[in-house]
Amino acid sequence: MRGTTDLVVVGIDLAGSPKRPTGICVLEGDRARTQLAYSVDEIMAIVAEADPDIVPIDAPLSLPPGRKTIADRSGEHFRPCDRALQKLGIRFFPITLGPMRMLTERGLVLKAQLEALGHVAVECYPGGAQDQWGLPRQHKSMSGLLRGLRKMGLRGLRASASSHELDAASAALVGYHLLLGEAVMLGGEREGGMIMPMAPEEEICPAG
Repeated sequence: MRGTTDLVVVGIDLAGSPKRPTGICVLEGDRARTQLAYSVDEIMAIVAEADPDIVPIDAPLSLPPGRKTIADRSGEHFRPCDRALQKLGIRFFPITLGPMRMLTERGLVLKAQLEALGHVAVECYPGGAQDQWGLPRQHKSMSGLLRGLRKMGLRGLRASASSHELDAASAALVGYHLLLGEAVMLGGEREGGMIMPMAPEEEICPAG
């Protein structure tokens, strides 16, 4: 990894329920520290202690155009960033289906709480980022993903890190790239967009 050592990023692999583990990675320069949390209060406490420059979150942080709530069926099914993922050939779950609804609701709550305290929260998709990097997703090979992240320069990742922690580390790495001007925003606008390490020029706009 190249860049400055004073950048701090907190990557979050958010679970749809507080009963399930959320992966968190505090990335300071190239040093990653991961852990699990459950409640929003736990997550907020970790973010507050780290005081990050940016918080990339693996959860939907916006609604499709025309929808006022996730239960609202009057709007579109996909967001602009979802359509960009489709064009890139990256697999994802639509946010209006099944358990993604619960995750979306929780993501919107977490984003609002973070922004109320002055933090910059952005949506991230670790699985898509791993595809772009040529790394296996965690359900394919956790050991391969761990090796890949280490080769990309992340130090401090434990061999015993869970799949949630590895996805959180991936999210943090994309956020780090964003701060260095080496990531892009799918969807055309920061509000409702999704950060990604790289993408075809016609489908993205520069981050920032």
